[in-house]
Amino acid sequence: MRERIGLVEALGLQPFDETARDVALALRGDASTPKTRFGLSSLRNFHPRLGAALWLGKQPAGRRVPITNLYNYRQPPPELGWSVRVTDVRDFRGGENTYDSHNGTDFAIPPGTNVVAAAPGTVLRVSSEFHRGGRKILIDHGHGLVTSYNHLSRPLVTPGQRVRRGERIALSGYSGLDALVGFPWAPPHVHFNVWLDGVYVDPFTPEDRDEPSLWRRRNDPVPALPSELDDDTVPPSDWDDDAMARALATCHHSDTRSQIEHAPTPEERAGALLMHLAYFPTRFERDRLGDGFSLFRVPHRRQARLDLPFSHLDYDGVVFLPR
Repeated sequence: MRERIGLVEALGLQPFDETARDVALALRGDASTPKTRFGLSSLRNFHPRLGAALWLGKQPAGRRVPITNLYNYRQPPPELGWSVRVTDVRDFRGGENTYDSHNGTDFAIPPGTNVVAAAPGTVLRVSSEFHRGGRKILIDHGHGLVTSYNHLSRPLVTPGQRVRRGERIALSGYSGLDALVGFPWAPPHVHFNVWLDGVYVDPFTPEDRDEPSLWRRRNDPVPALPSELDDDTVPPSDWDDDAMARALATCHHSDTRSQIEHAPTPEERAGALLMHLAYFPTRFERDRLGDGFSLFRVPHRRQARLDLPFSHLDYDGVVFLPR
């Protein structure tokens, strides 16, 4: 089931002055943020037929969600800037269904589609960074596992709110700079990030690796069924207050530092710090923190805990696009 939403809301263009500033920052960069890198190979991220159909509200693959981009296992150094080029890529299947700096999974769906929590947890952050994923929600699932849902049109939850597995948290859209540049040929989608102990991880796992997938159905994610829409309590993540203070001390970007320091609750402070460390790593002096730095007191292992972040009323599973 979908709700009709306007194009301005779907693209996340308001407030227009903040959007304009974020666009300028992405294109030019500043002393703490390298500019975005793009080129002719970036055109490989466009899927005109799929994009046009989705913008018209259709589901081209029926009850399966097309995955347009997977996690890239050959990430370039963040100091070079965010790259939407396709120069050195490899996804979990051994293919090239991704781009240079892609650190998540892109689920292509029509704007206005219900987005649901992939597992029970607590909302850490609701924010909008037009040049880095648009409107987004971060959810803490405990045991060091955090997910984020990006390019949303309308978040429906607030920080501190507990959510059940499969509970509606937002309406999808395509908010963010890449939609503005690629409209209407770039498919609207939810960019789904997963962190384990504060580090980007792929919820899928290569078949030749002896490690569990984070999806409850291995590498074939499906929505939770009504009988599985639990309200299980999950312990809050064991954030390390001392580690968070050390990380904040390395932040040399005044606005970022102020936003983290003035978060109203410890959990929201953790969410702000995690988001900025992940999306704007060059604003921190990571070399001062040393190898193996973590925001958590103890390490956590991979566990199969996630479901497809869409309702069983809309989808049955996923389909991988060829590239």
